[in-house]
Amino acid sequence: MSTNPRPSPAVPIVIKRRPESPAGGGPFADLHPLLSRLYRARGVCSDSDCDLSLGALHPFESFLDIEPAADLLAGCIRAGGSILVAGDYDADGATGSALAVRGLRLLGASGVAYLVPSRFTSGYGLGPAVVDTAASLGADLIVTVDNGISSLAGVRRAHELDIPVIITDHHLPGGELPRAAAIVNPNRPGDAFPSKSIAGVGVVFYLLAAVRARLRGLDWFRSGHPAPNLAQLLDLVALGTVADVVELDRNNRILVEQGLRRIRAGRCSPGVTALLRVAGCDPGTVTARDLGFAAGPRLNAAGRLTEMSLGVECLLTDDPDRAMAMARELDTLNRRRREIEGEMRDRAEEVLRDLVPDAAGLPPALCLFDADWHQGVIGILAARIRERYQRPVIAFAAAEDGILKGSARSIEGLHIRDLIAAADRCRPGLIERFGGHAMAAGLSLRIGALDAFREAIVAEAHRELGDAPPVRELISDGELPARDLGLDTAECLRSAGPWGKGFPEPLFDGRFEVLERRIVGERHLKLRLRPPGGDGIDAIGFGLGALPVSVGHQVRLAYRLAVNHYRGVSTPQLIVEHLE
Repeated sequence: MSTNPRPSPAVPIVIKRRPESPAGGGPFADLHPLLSRLYRARGVCSDSDCDLSLGALHPFESFLDIEPAADLLAGCIRAGGSILVAGDYDADGATGSALAVRGLRLLGASGVAYLVPSRFTSGYGLGPAVVDTAASLGADLIVTVDNGISSLAGVRRAHELDIPVIITDHHLPGGELPRAAAIVNPNRPGDAFPSKSIAGVGVVFYLLAAVRARLRGLDWFRSGHPAPNLAQLLDLVALGTVADVVELDRNNRILVEQGLRRIRAGRCSPGVTALLRVAGCDPGTVTARDLGFAAGPRLNAAGRLTEMSLGVECLLTDDPDRAMAMARELDTLNRRRREIEGEMRDRAEEVLRDLVPDAAGLPPALCLFDADWHQGVIGILAARIRERYQRPVIAFAAAEDGILKGSARSIEGLHIRDLIAAADRCRPGLIERFGGHAMAAGLSLRIGALDAFREAIVAEAHRELGDAPPVRELISDGELPARDLGLDTAECLRSAGPWGKGFPEPLFDGRFEVLERRIVGERHLKLRLRPPGGDGIDAIGFGLGALPVSVGHQVRLAYRLAVNHYRGVSTPQLIVEHLE
């Protein structure tokens, strides 16, 4: 693993204040004034908007095709048929697969199995080979999870074998839809489901709710199968939703909040508990950040380096000891993933330094390739380089037979899948296949087409972004007075979430005097700071150990106010995002 300190930012960082919300909205009852301000700035303007109960979820009926999908599944369950869940190899796909298997079994399905294609041998989605495997397992029905909307060939193969397919997905469709028995996807044309940002695992949850309603109408639960409370599975929905970094609109916030409540109460799968514990997180105080930065990466590590079946099995087992053993395996894989990522990032920085000496001279989109890069880690690499240089990034790794697999990550305001589609229209035949959504996409092309693709994607990015130099903006919620830099406020902010994409965790800025400075963990900056008119408070800047900060300096920070648990004692702590 690379131990180099984090380099200085490649693009300027600017701290901007979040605009104050316009007047309007109903009153908040018994809400901390700080939270009232933060909520209004994020579009939450009344107590009714704060309602995160399950009763406030959008109903499932607005999904196009959910009724025929529920009918087909209910019929298969009643007939004792064999259902094959075809998942995906990321955390959304793994949690969605586990949710589907657990949920269908709760609904009375007698024969449910799952299959997650290998990233390295099968590729993404419901391919013909996956369908052939499903047929060999005796599947009467295939249900995709977090994939399928682009699986034209796979669905055709299923037709040939007379196996109906239900597609559950949330990715954007291409110009042609598969001829599946039903497609449950909020982003397909004509679908009226309001939450377009729902994750794949959330789509599965809604389908299970529709199947339960259908079985109730058929008096299925009178024959010895009690109607299950599907809310008991919301820990999986919360983990998959946060790990997939979808926008936390109100509907997604409800799903995540309800899942978090069950995890904190100890009413969740042993696998989720084990993933949190191996990461050093207390399930009793878990937040969305813990799911996204602790449990999610460990679950994802299986699909990145080996096979995601290890992750799915961890989420399916009801044996706490077995769950912990698998969580430890996943933790080991995640440590190895970090080492690989560090080596790849060092190589990417070398390539970029060789390309131009100054970051300002870099093209508006970056296409990077190295023959030694790991196919399962290029998505993380693209995200890291995107963050540092504030440009859309596509990182490629060699696959088989002269094919390159690419993983793309975008910046706010630039739709990466549409950008790739534009390049494909401009230079038809370059791209073998592609898919994804606004912020992330995947594609494959032949190695000989890389230079031409790079030219096409840079041209399209320049058309979209123009010549404005990139700047990384940190959006601050303003300055906290010294009286609010305490444990009560930190606890209040932690419990006020769930925070995430589209509903950002509060970030503040302010000036402090440096009282103490030291380095911990080789590269992390540990500080003791004092705000004007206040008392000292601890702060830590992860990866900021190389910054020239000394005792007595006056510094301006962009920071989060958090709770630090250490040896049974809770104290407030600033998490430094930027220091100048």
